[in-house]
Amino acid sequence: MTDVLRRGRASLAFSFFAQGATFALLVTRIPAIQDRYGVSDALLPAFLAAVPILAGVGSVTTEQLVKRIRPSRLLRWSQPVVLLALLGVGWGDRLVELAVALGAFGLAVGALDASMNMLGVSLQRTYGRSIMLGFHATYSLGGIVGASLAWVGAHWHLSLLVSYLPVVLVLLPAAFVGSRWYVDGDAASGLEADADAGKGRGESGALVFRLLLPLCLVMTFAYIGDSTVSNWSAKYLQDVLGSSEQLATVPYNVYMVMTLVGRAVGDFGVRRFGAVAVVRLGAVVAALGFAVVAVAPGAWVGMLGFTLLGLGLCVLVPQTFAAAGRLFPGASDAAIARLNIFNYVGFLIGSPLVGALGDAWNYRGAMLVPMVLVLATLGYARSFAPEPDRYGDGHERPRTADVGRGSNGL
Repeated sequence: MTDVLRRGRASLAFSFFAQGATFALLVTRIPAIQDRYGVSDALLPAFLAAVPILAGVGSVTTEQLVKRIRPSRLLRWSQPVVLLALLGVGWGDRLVELAVALGAFGLAVGALDASMNMLGVSLQRTYGRSIMLGFHATYSLGGIVGASLAWVGAHWHLSLLVSYLPVVLVLLPAAFVGSRWYVDGDAASGLEADADAGKGRGESGALVFRLLLPLCLVMTFAYIGDSTVSNWSAKYLQDVLGSSEQLATVPYNVYMVMTLVGRAVGDFGVRRFGAVAVVRLGAVVAALGFAVVAVAPGAWVGMLGFTLLGLGLCVLVPQTFAAAGRLFPGASDAAIARLNIFNYVGFLIGSPLVGALGDAWNYRGAMLVPMVLVLATLGYARSFAPEPDRYGDGHERPRTADVGRGSNGL
C-alpha cells in the first residue's frame, strides 16, 4: 500500500470516529436538550423524527451531487456543518433555534454518512481486502467516547454548551486537517447507467431495484434492531427485569463495547470465511440476543442478551455497504447514497414499533419482532457474495477497476 492510501485510510477512520462521538453527544443528552428548550413530551417525537427524515433527504441529494462533486469534498464540508450544528444545539435557547440546528444536523449527517461510506467502499476496493468493518469500529469507539463525555456532563450538571464546545474545538480543526488526505475512487456514475452495461436500457430501473432491495431490507432490519437497543434497553431492564436505575444505564454501554469488539475483528472473519458466512453468523447471534432478552428472568441474563446483540448486529451494516459497492462497481457512490436512506428508515420504524407493541401487548413479546426481522437476513445472505450473479442470467460480469486517487491530486 502506498503512503497515499495509508493516509487516506487513517483520515477516513478519524472521520468515522468524530461522527460517532458527535452523534452520541447529541442523542445521549436528549433529556438535557428537552429541559433547556422546554420541549414538551408531545412535541419531542416530532423533533427526533425530523433528524432522520432530513438525513434521508441529505442522502438522496448526495446521490445527485456525487455525479459532479467528489465524495471527499462532500465529506470535507459536511462534517464541519454537523459539528457546528451540534454546537448550535448547545448554544441556543429558543425552539426555533433548536429547529434550525437540528435541521442543519439532519441534512448534513445524511451527506456525511453517505460520503464516508462511499470513500470506505472505494478504499476497500483499492486495498483488495475487507477493511469496512474497521471504519465502523472507529465509529463505535467514537460513540463510546461521546457517551462517556455526555455522562460526565450530566454527572457534573454541565450545560450543553460547556459539554459540546471543547469537543467541537478539538474535532473541527482535526477534521479539516485530516480531510487533506481523503482518497476518492472512480465510482460516481449513475446506477441505471451501470445496470445498462449488463442489460438493455429499458430494464435498468427494475434491475437496480431488484439488486438493491435485499440490501435495503437488511439495512432496515439492522437499524430496527439497533434503535431497539438504543431506545428501549434501559427501560426494558428497569421496568421489565426489575433492575436499579443505575444498572439500567449499563446495557447500551455494553452493546456499544461489543459492537467495537465485533467490528475490530470482523474484517479478519470476512477475509478468512467470506462476507456471506459473517453476515449469517451475525444474524444468528443477534437473533439469539433478542431471544435471550425476551425470556430473561432477571437483569444479568438480560445483559447477556444485549451483549450478544452488539456482537451480532455490528457486522450487518458495514457489510451491506460493501455489498452495494460490489453490486455496482462502476456506480458504488450512487448505490451507497440510495442504500443509506434505509439506515434512517430503520431508525424511524424501530423505536415506535417496539413502543407500540410493548404498550398493546408486552415488551417481552415486542422483542421478538426485531428478532424475526434480523433472522430474515439469512434469506438475503447470498446478496453479500463477492461475485454475485448481478444480471440473473447465470454469468458474472467483469468488474470496473477503480484506482484510488487522493482528493489533493495525488
